[in-house]
Formats: sequence, structure tokens, C-alpha cells
Amino acid sequence: MTTITRLESGPRMSQAVTCNGLVWLAGQVGAPGASVTEQTRAVLAEVDRLLALAGSDKTRILSAQIWLADMADFAEMNAVWDAWVPQGHTPARATGEAKLATPDYRVEIIVTAAQG
Repeated sequence: MTTITRLESGPRMSQAVTCNGLVWLAGQVGAPGASVTEQTRAVLAEVDRLLALAGSDKTRILSAQIWLADMADFAEMNAVWDAWVPQGHTPARATGEAKLATPDYRVEIIVTAAQG
């Protein structure tokens, strides 16, 4: 039987789910109204925290989906991402523009990683 573990679950969603050595994180967002730089830093700190809770870390990220409210913020978000992502362990990644949950959110990041 496959074991599925849900971490920090609420009535709508879990912040992380693990199964068969993989970790899926819910989309992470920063403080509403903060700059793209501040929101990206907060999101990546939360990704680090959740991955550690799930028995993983950023060197084991397989893929990342990044959603920006405005693609004009691409370079600003990338400056934070590039300083955070470990060279030699960069994941597959996609970045797109989307209307996020509220206009105060400017960046959302979704990560899938391997445990171990």
C-alpha cells in the first residue's frame, strides 16, 4: 500500500504532500503588498522550510513553476532566484504571467522535489 503524507493540512489544501519519495508543495506566496523582491525572498524561505519538513532540500528540487502577476517583474524575481538556487542543482523551471489570488500577490512558486 502506498503511503501518502499530508503536511500542514487545512480544510482546503495541504502545504506539502509526500508519496513514493516525492514532495509536492502548494503554491507559496509572500506578504501581500510587498515588493517582488521581498515576496520572492519570503516564498523561497517558505519553500526551504517546507522541503526540510518533508525530508528534502533545494538541491533536490525537480521542477518549479513560477507565476508572476506581471512579466515586467521577471528580472527582479530572477535576481532573487539566482542568488538562492544552488548551482549544479538547478531544476526544470517554467515562468508565466497569471492573475494571482489577490492583486497584492506578485509572485507564486510551486515546487516538486525528491525526498532524501
